[in-house]
Amino acid sequence: MADKKADLAGPGIGDYNELEKILPQDYTSLLTPKETQKAIFAIKDYIEENLCKELNLFMVQVPLIVDVKSGVNDDLDRDGSRTPIQFYISNDYDKNPIDAQVVQAATKWKRIALKQFDCQVGEGICTDMKAVRKDYFLDHDHSAYVDQWDWEKVIKPEDRTLDYLTETVKKIWKVIRGAGLYARELFPQLKMDKYPDIPEELTFLHAEEILDKYPDLPRKQRETAIVQEYSAVFIYGIGWTLADGYPHEMRAADYDDWVTETTSADGRLMHGLNGDILVWNPVTKRRHELTSMGIRVTKEMLKQQLEMTGQTDFLKLPYHQAILNDEIPLCIGGGIGQSRTYMYLLRTAHLGEVSVTVWPKILKDMCREKNIHVLE
Repeated sequence: MADKKADLAGPGIGDYNELEKILPQDYTSLLTPKETQKAIFAIKDYIEENLCKELNLFMVQVPLIVDVKSGVNDDLDRDGSRTPIQFYISNDYDKNPIDAQVVQAATKWKRIALKQFDCQVGEGICTDMKAVRKDYFLDHDHSAYVDQWDWEKVIKPEDRTLDYLTETVKKIWKVIRGAGLYARELFPQLKMDKYPDIPEELTFLHAEEILDKYPDLPRKQRETAIVQEYSAVFIYGIGWTLADGYPHEMRAADYDDWVTETTSADGRLMHGLNGDILVWNPVTKRRHELTSMGIRVTKEMLKQQLEMTGQTDFLKLPYHQAILNDEIPLCIGGGIGQSRTYMYLLRTAHLGEVSVTVWPKILKDMCREKNIHVLE
């Protein structure tokens, strides 16, 4: 069994011998490579159009690189285990240089962008975000190349509730499921008795409740157990330290609010206004994360969470100063993994069937032996 502390951050299986056992033994793609590409872009158009419609968003341009001094790059975790690619732009014969980073996600940038695009309460933005995360272990559903629909929306103070979060998540799931049904209309071969239908609804659970059910299991095994039981879940409160002394998973301290007190359906004290959608993937027979999202920190919660994580030095950065000085709005937002979503809806065994990136030879050889055709 994996160690609980080791399971908090750094996604991926982490061992190619283990991955070889996990990849399906009798796999055949339901679509040809050409059909897969057509299905991907049909799903992409459907999700962008309907996500904007359901959440009142509009599409905007998004950076691939950012200035290091801005502090807007995504740290992903709070333990420093995943760092961005950084490079030096000499510019103007080194008289006006820039230290730049490739984005790991647009989480913080989007909040500033809400002001830049003059978004009003109830209005937001959606991006076709591309990123690089060099510290991932490259397996069947983690790659160094990341594509997401990163979205953000302005809210009122009274919207900072679990109910508002829940209704937003339901709208997102409606769009994802609708995209799957649309893909099946275009490609009927996607509907097979061997794979169950896409669940109509999500089950909503707090991270604390899942720990109560499986107190001895580390996080990934708890998630596996819960999606085997419910097929599709939203887990509230990711980042708060649970009863076993560990958070469900590491979460950066300067975007999602994971400290605010909330109440479970049975009246128990819980924490956090954020969470993840996870599903059971019938092809890989594993947990499959589709999206992370949350109501963002207020200036009070920002200071509290940075104090808890020992990162108060971040408060001097422009992004954090903008929150402290009420220069950017209260908001809710998240990132929906594009390739992860295509993989789930098109019933593929590997991310490399729906996106083009780099993979080690050991993994490409392994996939070839298992009839998994990774794009190159």
